[in-house]
Amino acid sequence: MKPRSFLSVLPLLLATALPVGGGAFAADVFPTKPIRILVGFAPGGSNDIVARLIAPRLSEQLGQQVIIDNRPGAGGNIAASALLSAAPDGHTLMMCTTGTLSIQPHLLKSMPFNPDTDILPVTQIANAPYLLLVNADLPAKNVKELIAYAKAKPGVINFASSGNGTGGHLAGEMLKSRANIDLVHIAYKGTGQAMTDLLGGQVAMIFDQPVSSMSYVRSGKLRVLAVASTHRLASMPDVPTVAESGIANFDPVTWTGLCAAKGTPAAAIERIQRETAKVLAMPEISQRLLQDGLEPVGSTPEKFREFLVADKRKWGTVIKDSNIKAE
Repeated sequence: MKPRSFLSVLPLLLATALPVGGGAFAADVFPTKPIRILVGFAPGGSNDIVARLIAPRLSEQLGQQVIIDNRPGAGGNIAASALLSAAPDGHTLMMCTTGTLSIQPHLLKSMPFNPDTDILPVTQIANAPYLLLVNADLPAKNVKELIAYAKAKPGVINFASSGNGTGGHLAGEMLKSRANIDLVHIAYKGTGQAMTDLLGGQVAMIFDQPVSSMSYVRSGKLRVLAVASTHRLASMPDVPTVAESGIANFDPVTWTGLCAAKGTPAAAIERIQRETAKVLAMPEISQRLLQDGLEPVGSTPEKFREFLVADKRKWGTVIKDSNIKAE
């Protein structure tokens, strides 16, 4: 048989070397460089803490460094914009939150991106119920005393949040509406700054997740009045729910997850989800999350998408029923 020339086999070589469709993604070698996880809030907040908890183990699983990149501001929209400006190859991800994807679409007249189509769900990391916390100097030992104090001194109690349109902001507005009390909202660029002023007495109250606040409760600097969930936390069995304290159907449970930009290859998303689920199942990780009042999830992209649809609908109903407006 006469040997074929190099030129005659060149088309075949090119066809086997290039992925179908002309893309540059190879599932069997992903990732090829460090993974960057964008956090839309300042260091010290619950999302930042969770991201930094899983990052070292996720790095081991993926075989590449996982870098946490804080982009605080606009309720997570700055981080989302940075995500959508990066190459959609799976090497840039975002810690997506309730506020950014489920709440803000109902509050803002327009958003810099479409949360339903521009952001792809990768995996839900954890469910995160809020704690109702007050500065230890505030003369209120439970929710009923807090409400009584607020009614006696309207406009005196201010509450902090990690930003306008975040879950903590919405939970405070829910309490204000349901209890018919006058509270003043103070928005910060991240939970860390809000917590600093709460500890210093510049603000009196916050709805925050246990992961970023329990150390202050244990030290006596903050007092936890209730948990905003349908049930008490296993790690805090003596703390009542807000509903048990007299305000029915008060359960603004939030969540955190990993998301990618539209156009990210499905194989990359599936690899990240699979390795993240393994990390969340590690005893030292799952036990730490449970200890901090978080419920590990690690769902598939499909399950996470189904959850997002239902969660957005739920928060839309809450916002409408409570007549909450963006500041």
